[in-house]
Amino acid sequence: MPIPEAETVTPPASVDPPVTPTLLRRALAATGIDRAIGYTILARGWGSLAGLITVALIARTLSRSDQGYYYTFGSLVALQIIFELGFSVVILQLASHEAAHLEIDPKGEIRGATHTHARLASVLQKAVLWYGVAGVLMGAVLMPLGWHFFLTSPGGESAAWHGPWICVVLATCVTFQMDPVFSFLEGCGMVGRVAGIRWWQAMTGSLMAWSALALHHGLYAPALVIAGNAVVGFTFLFRHRRLLLGLLRHSPGESKISWATEVWPFQWRIAVSYASGFLIFQLFNPVLLKFHGPVAAGRMGMSINMSNAISAVAISWINTKAAPFGAMIARREFALLDRTFFRSLAQTMLLCVSGSLALWTLVVMLNRHGAAIAQRMLPPLPLALLLATMCLNQFVSSLALYLRAHKQEKFLLNSVLGGLLIGASTIYLGRLYGPTGMTAGFLAVTIVVGVGLGLYTFNKYRKLWHA
Repeated sequence: MPIPEAETVTPPASVDPPVTPTLLRRALAATGIDRAIGYTILARGWGSLAGLITVALIARTLSRSDQGYYYTFGSLVALQIIFELGFSVVILQLASHEAAHLEIDPKGEIRGATHTHARLASVLQKAVLWYGVAGVLMGAVLMPLGWHFFLTSPGGESAAWHGPWICVVLATCVTFQMDPVFSFLEGCGMVGRVAGIRWWQAMTGSLMAWSALALHHGLYAPALVIAGNAVVGFTFLFRHRRLLLGLLRHSPGESKISWATEVWPFQWRIAVSYASGFLIFQLFNPVLLKFHGPVAAGRMGMSINMSNAISAVAISWINTKAAPFGAMIARREFALLDRTFFRSLAQTMLLCVSGSLALWTLVVMLNRHGAAIAQRMLPPLPLALLLATMCLNQFVSSLALYLRAHKQEKFLLNSVLGGLLIGASTIYLGRLYGPTGMTAGFLAVTIVVGVGLGLYTFNKYRKLWHA
């Protein structure tokens, strides 16, 4: 006899006994580690481990002068944020708000309202168009700009940076095209899958870089890291071609995303914030290279690289929640949003502080024993200032991500003010006092503008939007 739809039937307990979570699953749940975070930790944990191996290879195969060029390559390539204009953040949030009302199966089929489907397609189409044009402009500007900078720096006429710089820029222009698609897929709920492929990218890039260093072509290592990312990334996107090509061919009609009212008001604020971030995080190496030579820049670069390895692992508890946060907001699940955010914030800060203390203690011990590798890192005082600032920035970045999940950029003033003050202090104090002056100014501005103004902004808009 068929069961009426209004009735609820509960199967006997013996048919489907409850599954008792294993000790491992309970431990992972207690620490907040899900599939996305797990893969992200693997990728960034590998990056941290690989970073130690890379540091050892750099110390063994590169001169202290070449080490400065090695790390300054990365600082100049970071100028790509000016051409990206923060669009990857916008793409992720736009996609997450639309995908929250759709169902995307593993084969790439989309089910849901026609209007929402069309809007999701419009997000991807705008992203691909924007990054295609921006990538060409980036290569045309970045190549001669870096060429002039290195040529006019101390020792730049005799150093062998020319070929490696060309390769770094070309590889960056290629991977630049993948970034928006990865952000889009994360917004569509594929956070775990994207995190998994980033793990493979990290391993492939590291192995290719180590090959260059071992063969004494170490200045080509940054380009090979990026090239490895490109090969693995395009393989992943090819596997999802049915979904991506279907959306690219889908006509949005009258349902397309409005650039003027939905994209640009959010994007230009993100763009200015990200450009300010360049002044905050990427000026150290070029300024030291210019005023104190490549050896000083190399010590700062290696120290930043190690601190970034800690930060990259710790921030996984927050960054992997960007798309879920957007979906919760779209469904107005504010209580769940806050519970998830504050738990993740506590976890990321605990790991960040613990990792920083461990790294600083290690460097102090290496200095006391006169280890040669210690001369490749900052002395204990500026390193402590750098690590403390990194932990505070981790906190501020988490607050900013929470607000941006609402498709709003309210940290614009914070970013611009912080960027200008840190940029000015980096140039002035760095020229006069070197790394210690730089990191002291960095910490002071972060405490006042980053944490102070950041907390005020966060509390103000969280209460206003959730009232």
